[in-house]
Amino acid sequence: MHFTVSVTNLTKGISFTPFLAATHKRSLQLFNLGEPASEGIAYIAEAGDTGPLMSVLESDDSVHSIAQTEGLLGPGETVTFEIDTSGWFNRFGYFSLAAMLLPTNDTFVSLNKVVLPYIGSVSYLADAYDAGSEPNSEMCGAIPGPACGGEGLSPDEDGEGYVYPSPGIHGEGELSQAAYQWAGPVAKVTISRMY
Repeated sequence: MHFTVSVTNLTKGISFTPFLAATHKRSLQLFNLGEPASEGIAYIAEAGDTGPLMSVLESDDSVHSIAQTEGLLGPGETVTFEIDTSGWFNRFGYFSLAAMLLPTNDTFVSLNKVVLPYIGSVSYLADAYDAGSEPNSEMCGAIPGPACGGEGLSPDEDGEGYVYPSPGIHGEGELSQAAYQWAGPVAKVTISRMY
């Protein structure tokens, strides 16, 4: 079974790092709210680095296929990619994706174990989550990307210690709340079955 996936950035000032996506069994989840982020999610949320999570997914028998986009996705922009799953739809009928929000300390956008469409298309609104792995200083020295150019990882600093819905930008550091704040879902994801 073959699908196209289109992701649209719904924010007014935030960019997304490249997305990592997978089709998989029901047993897999990228994260659990209220629990510590995995290393893979923390690397995406802090640095936009998909490598550690990619390695985990590639070695997981519950994963069927993996896809990754390229480049930053700016406000109002859409990226489209393709991904497969098994003909055994009842076994590998789920989909997840994640990417970092820039500029933030450790915020990521994600769909976490949603159902693939057996026929036609389905659209989901994706929320932003704080990985809880780095303090939300909103200081550019700890934020990568073109707006700040800082370090992507802060291994010597601890955040809240668990994943939770992101409250957005507070404007307390070097980030402008007027420029970067969002409210509600940050992305629209449309998954269409091709064949």
